[in-house]
Amino acid sequence: MQSRVFRIATAAAALTAFSGLAACNSPTEEKAEDRADAIEDQADTMRDSADAQADQMEDTADTMDPTLDGVDSTTEQSMENQAEAVREQGESKADAMEDKADTVRDAADQ
Repeated sequence: MQSRVFRIATAAAALTAFSGLAACNSPTEEKAEDRADAIEDQADTMRDSADAQADQMEDTADTMDPTLDGVDSTTEQSMENQAEAVREQGESKADAMEDKADTVRDAADQ
């Protein structure tokens, strides 16, 4: 009876250990993960940079029309539109970079 319990316990321990090893990433997967993380960091930097640039442009636009009448001057509105375009371009580029990171991870999992 004890030998059967011992064999079952040993098999269960071996199965658990094997499952743990199967979940480990290979060196190739680790490199891909590191590369994908770096790409995502670049995407975050891209997004932050575009936001900062757009915020600066909006601040500049606000100084172009000091009248607080709720109506933007043409120049102010144009600058705000440019700021929005900068923000959208940054977001689009960052999204593309995140897609690339996903592609790197997916390729390593294949």
